[in-house]
Formats: sequence, structure tokens, C-alpha cells
Amino acid sequence: MVRTWGIWISAILFFFYMTVWTNQTEMALASASVPTGWTLFAILTGLALFNIRKKFPAFPLVNSSSWYVFHVAGGFLAIGIFWLHIGSFWPVGLYERCLAILFYLCTFSGILGLIIQKLFPLRLTQSGAEYIYERIPSEISEIQKNAQDLLLACTRETSRDTLATHYLETLHWFFQRPRFFFSHLFGGEKSAHWIQQRCSNLERFLNAQERGYLRKLFALADVKRKIDLHYALQTVLKSWLIVHLPLAAALMALIVWHIMVVHVYFL
Repeated sequence: MVRTWGIWISAILFFFYMTVWTNQTEMALASASVPTGWTLFAILTGLALFNIRKKFPAFPLVNSSSWYVFHVAGGFLAIGIFWLHIGSFWPVGLYERCLAILFYLCTFSGILGLIIQKLFPLRLTQSGAEYIYERIPSEISEIQKNAQDLLLACTRETSRDTLATHYLETLHWFFQRPRFFFSHLFGGEKSAHWIQQRCSNLERFLNAQERGYLRKLFALADVKRKIDLHYALQTVLKSWLIVHLPLAAALMALIVWHIMVVHVYFL
């Protein structure tokens, strides 16, 4: 905790120092764009090293938690230094605006990833179940098989196919694969309401024995709903980096090109 606060306080103090220094430099009719540009490049390079650090978890330099805090604090610091560097929120010039758009997209994806990493694991824990992402297809297949076995047993014992027909017309769609992706993603209860409605509408047409099978089918649907929740949240947890890392790589490449152009043609 002390180290975490130390990193954040250092980032805030450094930004305050750079703000004061930039203002004083501009008041002296000098340009602060080159020093702030190199500072921004150094910060972004440090942020890029975080991904390299994750590939070597046993590397004995700094522990992963401290690197993570540095990455987050450095990311917010980079936003401030970027504004100091361009002197506004939105630069002038097509090339500069393309660079700014890429910077903002990379920043937005990073902030979104931070929110996701904070909230989604908590929601997965609160679901009361645990599923390995790579085994979710087999888990769904197993539940679908159990549902079909349940319907066959119901049809044999009751000599009625009401429940089986209802399953084929409505619930079979739900058991086929993960459903209600965006509802689960944003914390909605559309899946639970959908299952409850389909089962409630059928219950009055069933006899007592069939209702027992319906309750078992409802229990399987509830398990499937939790699996769908895990699929939605874990998919985003695993795939947001697919967006963030290419944006970061493209940003660094464009910054290097920007530095070369500035130093060759303007300095």
C-alpha cells in the first residue's frame, strides 16, 4: 500500500513540476515542446515495458503489482504530459490529429481495461460458480445432453411430450450455445427473466409429475445462465488486450516517426 501511494504521489508531483516548468518556459518566450515530447516518449516507453515484464514473471527486478501500479499511474501521467506537449486538448494539423486520435484510442482502451479488470473478477466471484474459459463449450454440451436425457425420461414416464415439445420450440435455442452476451456484460437480468417466463408459461399445462421434471430443467437452465455470464465476462477479460496492444504498438511506431520528422526538418 505504501509503495502504491508512493508511485501515485510521485506521478502527481512530477506532473505539477512539469506544468510549472512549462508555464515558466513559455512565459520566457521559449519552447517547451521538445522537453515535454521527450518526457512523454520516456513515459510511454516505460508503459510499453510493462507488457514485456508480464512475459517474464520470474524476472527479479520489480514485482508485478508495482509494475501494474506504475502502468496505471504512468498512463494517467502520460495524458497530462500529452496535453502539456500539444498545448491543448486537440492539436492543429492533420498529422498531429491522427497522432492524437491514436493516443486517445489507446488511452481509452487502457482505461476501459482497468475498469474491466476491477469489476469483472468481482462479478465472476459473486456468481457463486467457477468455470474455466476453455472448457465452457464442453460444459454447455454436457448441460444440453443432461437436458435432453431429462426430457426423454419425462416422456417415457408420463407418456406425454408437452415438455419435450416446449423445449424444442423455445429452450433448445437457449441451451445450444452462450446467449444474452451483452445483457450479461452490462449486468442485466434479461437471461433470468427469459428463462422464468418460458417455464412459467408452460407450468399450467403440465401435471404434477411433469412439473417435477420442469423444475429440474429450470435448474439446468440456471446453471447454463451462470456459464453464459462467465463466457461473456471472461471473453472481454481475455480479448480487450487484443485491442489495446496493437493500438499501443501503432502509437509507439507513429511517435518514433514523429520524433524523426521533427528532428530532421524542424530542429
